[in-house]
Amino acid sequence: MDSARGGVPVGSFGGAGADHWLGVEPQTGRDLFARLVYGARVSLGVALAATVVQLVLGVVVGVAAGLGNRWVDLVLTRIADIFVAMPLMIVALALLAIVPAGFPRPVLVALVVGLVSGWGTLAKMVRAQTLTLKQLDYVAAARLSGWGTVRIARRELLPGLAAPVITFAAILVPTNITVEAALSFLGVGVKPPTPSWGQMLTSADVWYQAAPQYLLLPAGALFLTVLALTVLGDGVRTALDPRASSRLRVGTGRRREAS
Repeated sequence: MDSARGGVPVGSFGGAGADHWLGVEPQTGRDLFARLVYGARVSLGVALAATVVQLVLGVVVGVAAGLGNRWVDLVLTRIADIFVAMPLMIVALALLAIVPAGFPRPVLVALVVGLVSGWGTLAKMVRAQTLTLKQLDYVAAARLSGWGTVRIARRELLPGLAAPVITFAAILVPTNITVEAALSFLGVGVKPPTPSWGQMLTSADVWYQAAPQYLLLPAGALFLTVLALTVLGDGVRTALDPRASSRLRVGTGRRREAS
């Protein structure tokens, strides 16, 4: 470390070499590659856990609203509307700021993000799909056979809901990664010494001129991960949407005929 410059790593690219592939942190000297990899585990883990919470809430509330009576549908739909309109960052900042420090921070962030955002939109989508599916003949036949509501939902409706729910989940994961990074950047997400990409961006705020790699590495990792998951989500949507798949096949056939 160069003590004359406030602890900036000595050498090119932040002291990168055989011992430290991506260099080290200013002042602390911690290996950036190790923190980047461990931060990926934390950020992805929080995003996936939040997505699971959102999927469970959205599917349960949406199916219950679609199969329930008029009052159940009205109450659950209005609750979903409230959470759709709720400002995520403001509510998350308030909730994370008042929770005691002893609670595991990654678990807390995942719960807050999962409970506050995402599931309301999914619930409204699942409700609309449920209202369409329950009018089909095989669902009516199951109802006439004496099946209960829970059995109809589990055996007849959930398989039909799998494609849109999986597609929505593929969109939620990169969104949740961005939210976790934003909360950590604002100082209410994952706390040190546990690293996350958002927290690393916060620490790099005062070093971006003297040690730019300290800022560029977590920002680049965050950008590439969100981009890759977004492209994956679009591919999943295309694969699970029969209309999109048929259009793709027709377009490919026409190009082959033209060539």
